Amino acid sequence: MSNTTLPPVQWPATFAELKVEARVPESLAQDLAQELKMPAYIAQHLLEVYQPLAQYCAAQSAAQTQPYILGVNGAQGTGKSTAAKVVGTLLTDVSKLRVCTLSIDDLYLGREARRDLANRFHPLLATRGVPGTHDLALALGVFDALKSAQATTVTHIPRFNKALDDCEPRENWERFTGKPDVIIFEGWCVGATAQPDSALDQPVNTLEESEDANGLWRRYVNDCLGDYQALFAQLDLLVMLKAPSFDQVLEWRQLQESKLRDSLTPEQLANSKVMSNSEVARFIAHYERLTRWMFAEMPARSNVLLSLDKNHQIATIQCHTP
Repeated sequence: MSNTTLPPVQWPATFAELKVEARVPESLAQDLAQELKMPAYIAQHLLEVYQPLAQYCAAQSAAQTQPYILGVNGAQGTGKSTAAKVVGTLLTDVSKLRVCTLSIDDLYLGREARRDLANRFHPLLATRGVPGTHDLALALGVFDALKSAQATTVTHIPRFNKALDDCEPRENWERFTGKPDVIIFEGWCVGATAQPDSALDQPVNTLEESEDANGLWRRYVNDCLGDYQALFAQLDLLVMLKAPSFDQVLEWRQLQESKLRDSLTPEQLANSKVMSNSEVARFIAHYERLTRWMFAEMPARSNVLLSLDKNHQIATIQCHTP
């Protein structure tokens, strides 16, 4: 383990249940670092940061018969997938619980289905991401299957290939056997609510101004978000990782795409849908309206608010138990 350390993160005393009982083993940090391709000292830091949250979820899970559902919200590049992985690791390796992790990104409609939406409603719906471009029926079906599973029940967990911008074939989906103790559901719009109609009148960027001048696309997306509430209502705890600004979100998302690009061979890159920086900027504009809305209204109602600084570090934590 490196001697390099990061500043400790202080959880509020008001979240009294989040009491750390034991130091996370360094061997666990080594394994996590290898899996996430990060320095071991960062993995150790993340495990220690998220240990109180994992212990809280474990305690709540023990008090109910249905899976405890943790929602993790965060704009692109905030580290929500990493947070979900770290909390899941703590729950499985330290608390010895059965954990199923699902990303809203794995619930996107395939390219053909989105092309059909684009032809029927609005061309911008060909781009994945916004509410209305997910398979909501599939999402609800997976949650229902996990919650009603018996010991030998096998639930297929969908997976989406972002490099190809299409759904993975069902035979490539992961399989979860039995009923999980905890379900971790992460995604950029997890827990989001619809905007007031009056907020939709003015475009928020050049994409909306030039390609959605009449507001049809943004109103369609906002209307669809109402249907998502049946899914989000199943969350027992909502955690928000809040970026310092939308400009920072763009920078982090470009970095994310750059790392994906660097991970591919030249042949894979030639056949992929990996984006350039300018393409990322246009892509992220699809998310800007709802991201800014979540920045404004979600902090007050999230159960755990992790405010990030520009270096991706957690600056402050605010907690409100359900």
